[in-house]
Amino acid sequence: MKKEDKTALIGELQKQIGEYQHFYITNIEGLNAEKTSALRRACFKQDIKLVMAKNTLLQKALEAKGIDASMFAALKGNTALMLCNTGNAPAKLIKDFTKKEKDKDAKPQLKAAYVEETVYVGAQNLEFLSTIKSKNELIADIIALLQSPAKNVVSALQSGGTTIHGVLKTLGERAE
Repeated sequence: MKKEDKTALIGELQKQIGEYQHFYITNIEGLNAEKTSALRRACFKQDIKLVMAKNTLLQKALEAKGIDASMFAALKGNTALMLCNTGNAPAKLIKDFTKKEKDKDAKPQLKAAYVEETVYVGAQNLEFLSTIKSKNELIADIIALLQSPAKNVVSALQSGGTTIHGVLKTLGERAE
């Protein structure tokens, strides 16, 4: 491959990484055509971009983007890049996709991930990454918690009014 071609590919990888907030480095080596197509369809449905990349070119693109060098240890063997704007979507996809397989070495396997400006290296982080909440989900949880006391007060006032009304009605209907 010519140097100009490599430079163009590195630039394209940098552009793709820059377009998305989160990315996962995975291993999909050994998947047959049917499973690869199923994985690509699942990625498309969840708005995840699946890109195959050469390790050296991907490393140069990550270096240029200023990504932590601890991630470079995961760039061995066959590498696929999952790009997305939802931090936990690829982890959930990998978890669901491998759940059907009985083999503990089922593919795709997580090598590393860059989620919420943090680097996670190793497949042992898959469970944690699938439960991590995005910034928008955390904001929604905080708003729900802040609204909860107000809803409780309004609910108590409304139920109290019907209780008092019921007591007065019962007393009024009671024969003297």
